[in-house]
Amino acid sequence: MGRMDGKVAVVTGGASGIGEATVRRFVQEGARAVVIGDLQHEVGEDLAAELGATVSVLHCDVTREADVAALVDSAVDRFGRLDVMFNNAGFGGAVGPIDTMSVDDFDLTVDVLLKGAFLGMKHAARVMKPAGRGSIVSTSSGAGLRTGSMPHLYSTCKAAVIHLTRSVANELADDGIRVNCVCPGFVVTPLVARRALSRGREVVAERMEQERVARADTIPLRRAGEADDIARAVLFLASDDADWITGDALVVDGGALTGPPWRDHPRWMRESQHITLHRPEGR
Repeated sequence: MGRMDGKVAVVTGGASGIGEATVRRFVQEGARAVVIGDLQHEVGEDLAAELGATVSVLHCDVTREADVAALVDSAVDRFGRLDVMFNNAGFGGAVGPIDTMSVDDFDLTVDVLLKGAFLGMKHAARVMKPAGRGSIVSTSSGAGLRTGSMPHLYSTCKAAVIHLTRSVANELADDGIRVNCVCPGFVVTPLVARRALSRGREVVAERMEQERVARADTIPLRRAGEADDIARAVLFLASDDADWITGDALVVDGGALTGPPWRDHPRWMRESQHITLHRPEGR
């Protein structure tokens, strides 16, 4: 018996990366239907053809409310329900120093990373409330919990997704709807090779492997994250296994947020020291 048996799910950004891995997990765990919303329509169609009739694809720009509403309505119209909404679509967004960042880049970054999650929550809630059940999961980031690893606006928007998740979870609890998010660390997906995307799959795969090797020793658990690491966490939050969890930001990062790997700490911290400590007098 699968953890998604009979459930209908919508996944934005489901054609590749973390979204694709999650779609695969949902299908493996018995989902009745998974509807992908993505700008990469052809890539999504290839995935649907591989996975079978359980998966369908709609063109969806998560910055457009009409697209998100239509995506949710399609799932309900075709399958009579929506059990899981995974707000995953995203990109790196605006980069560079604050004094050179354009307002247009600011607007687009916030629209994709924050408004996209907001619209997914809004329209999922619209159809889940009458049913009195449902699970909404969004992709945030470890960068939403600590600065310095990603650009200003990416980190800011991901922090906002965490706070929005907690606030909306409090509202929708009375309706039987759980709202959570995942906070990935560094994950090897085609996005890490975005500059090579136009050079073909082999070049992208080579670049991803280079990043996988380069990052491994910087992470306490000695490997970079894979899309399926995050997909398994999303599956847990989406499933009934997490039916008493809401408002959570689940960190999945190989221990990165705990700090630099212990093996890189100064020797005096890592090795036993034969030092006699004395409690100060009077204490």
